[in-house]
Amino acid sequence: MGTSGAADPRAAGATAARAAVGDRDDARLLMVFCSALHDPVAVLAGIRPVAGATPLIGCSTTAVIAAGQSDVDSGVSVVALGGPGFDVTTGVSLDVSGRQREAGAEVTDRVTRAGTGRRHQVLVLLTDGLVVGQEEMLAGAYSVVGASMPMVGGASTPHPTAARHTFQFHGDQVVADAVVGAVIASDGPFGVGLRHGWRKVGEPMIVTKSDRNEVLTLDDRPAVEAYLSRLGAPPEAFADPPAFERFAECRPIGVRSRGGEVVRNVGNSSGLARGVLCSSGEVPEGGVIWPMEGDVDTVLQAADDACRDAVAGLAGAAPLGLIAFDCETRARLLGPDGQRREVRRMAAHARPAPLAGLYTWGEVARTKGINAFHNQTLVVLAVG
Repeated sequence: MGTSGAADPRAAGATAARAAVGDRDDARLLMVFCSALHDPVAVLAGIRPVAGATPLIGCSTTAVIAAGQSDVDSGVSVVALGGPGFDVTTGVSLDVSGRQREAGAEVTDRVTRAGTGRRHQVLVLLTDGLVVGQEEMLAGAYSVVGASMPMVGGASTPHPTAARHTFQFHGDQVVADAVVGAVIASDGPFGVGLRHGWRKVGEPMIVTKSDRNEVLTLDDRPAVEAYLSRLGAPPEAFADPPAFERFAECRPIGVRSRGGEVVRNVGNSSGLARGVLCSSGEVPEGGVIWPMEGDVDTVLQAADDACRDAVAGLAGAAPLGLIAFDCETRARLLGPDGQRREVRRMAAHARPAPLAGLYTWGEVARTKGINAFHNQTLVVLAVG
């Protein structure tokens, strides 16, 4: 892994790539995580002379995750996987909006078609965080691979203070409104950890009326009223959109599923006047949910637990590295000091191997069950 906080995007890409690849010529895949503040074309222009024609995927982020890196806000991080024990196939599906499920199936079919004789495989998907219907893309991917391999990844993010744009990388392309994928096949194992750090508040509630990602009523009460009342919200949160967003962004809901609770963000105030909770993912009518809350300590503990679970999945093999897909809402709760503490904790589970990652607008992880889309969650991939 290599990282750079250089202000010049071409220099940042080149520095990070040189640190990741070194003097070796057997890289099989580069994963590039890049601040949305950077010009992605210039970042690629810095990487390519170092890495040659090595297959490449990646996306934008609010900040990169890297042990010992202090200037992550404008950073570039490059992860290199290689050696004789890896085979990699990459793919991209463009113009995703309006055909999300088809696009998810399309890219997954492309990256799985080659096949491999290696024992261990993982599907990595990087989606555009500005595209609605993330679950549909992942359902399309699942329709191709089913339960045959674990799935990890995340949704690209814009920078919170800059223009609202995202981007993804595939090979020499900079794309958007796309889903980028790779199948990594290895002689060594992979481990996946999935934790969030939120705890349930009170008894479960029934989703008595919903429409995809909008929750209209909970226990036959207007959803906003029922949610805020359960959590003891201040009066201003019931009517003032900024106050609601500040309160709700770190108080998600947990949706019961066959694989356990799936966390959904409800910090969008667009439905406040109608009494509707707007989620980042689908909340099924007739389902069971819990309002949830957490604090710095529980979120940090989740980072420890996710890394521990991922390393345990290697069945005793030493990790070659950890790759983290961490929700940017968790980062806002932690603040700069808490983020540094979280990175130090994750790095401790990787040592002496490297840690790299990014902050996402939705996390991808499927190890069991069908659901693979998560909010306000940390996903860790351990490479053995």
